[in-house]
Amino acid sequence: MSEDKLHPSVVEFKHFVNKYPALRAEIRRSGRSWQEFYEKWALLGENDEVWEPYKTETETKASSGSKEKSPELFSQLMKLTEHMDFNKIQSQVSQLNHSIGAVQELIRQYQKTKHTPPQPRDPFNWFGD
Repeated sequence: MSEDKLHPSVVEFKHFVNKYPALRAEIRRSGRSWQEFYEKWALLGENDEVWEPYKTETETKASSGSKEKSPELFSQLMKLTEHMDFNKIQSQVSQLNHSIGAVQELIRQYQKTKHTPPQPRDPFNWFGD
């Protein structure tokens, strides 16, 4: 439904919800109705303290921007690698490499036998050497 067909207050509420994605996520996560939040917004207004958790979360994310994402990602990667046994990983990679090599060799052999025309039998070779 286009915005020009909606009541102006509903359009305002849509803009309010779009301005604070944390609120939209909370509505979807909680399973509570949009109607409930719309009524609360209509009664209390946009500047009520009820909306503060959603505003501050959004403002914090917006102010931090992508500058904090990189160090955060790096710290998560460091935490993951702290408990890794690299010798074990190297051993598993080596085994996988061996397995892949064996499969490749089987495929090569299969392709050779598939593409090699059958040799005619020598009628004078009676012993089948």
